[in-house]
Amino acid sequence: MFLVGLSGGIASGKSTVVAVLQELGCAVIDADVIARQVVQPHFPAYQRIVHCFGPEILLENGEINREALGSIIFSQPEKRKLLSSITHPAIVKEMLKQILKYFVLGYRYVILDIPLLFETNSLTRFMKHTVLVYCDPQAQLSRLMQRNGLTQIEAEARITAQMPIDQKIKLADHIIDNSGDVETTRRQVLKLHASLEDSLDFLLVRLLAVTAVAGVGGLVYVLLRQCVF
Repeated sequence: MFLVGLSGGIASGKSTVVAVLQELGCAVIDADVIARQVVQPHFPAYQRIVHCFGPEILLENGEINREALGSIIFSQPEKRKLLSSITHPAIVKEMLKQILKYFVLGYRYVILDIPLLFETNSLTRFMKHTVLVYCDPQAQLSRLMQRNGLTQIEAEARITAQMPIDQKIKLADHIIDNSGDVETTRRQVLKLHASLEDSLDFLLVRLLAVTAVAGVGGLVYVLLRQCVF
């Protein structure tokens, strides 16, 4: 099994691509979903976030107000880094648990849906392939304003807070252009899926894993013999 990193600019239509991949039966781990889970009141990251950002980011039911927190981190880069330092370890831990699950189930590859994949250099080195969902800047701005009910200035600020899309294009192995209609995007996803399914990269990973397990098993056997004899 190998890992495929999926990313895209805000409001680029990444969710459309993910929906098609899931229809095809692909294993998709959504970092955003995990990020929402790890900041629930019963998780350790919750207490640290409230301590660092104050109780004003909380809703009446005690949960974190994502809109209020988002407004802070998008306008203050140092606050964005602070939040990432709190949530990132917890997110990675949960992602690793899910990756192991899919490995045991025998999947050829797992897609990691990570919005800030290219901004987080520590993750890209683990990806056999990286995929960027792209749409033209004007469409991106329009979609974001409509989706989030933002003014043009607010939407532009959120787009600017991310790595420029031109830089991401240079870093990605595969590009899916989501500027057109859904069917055009779907055809691109089907082509990508076919190429990943035909890849033999998963065999090498499984061979290495079996070798590692055999090595550990051999070491345990030797240690047990020494203890017994």
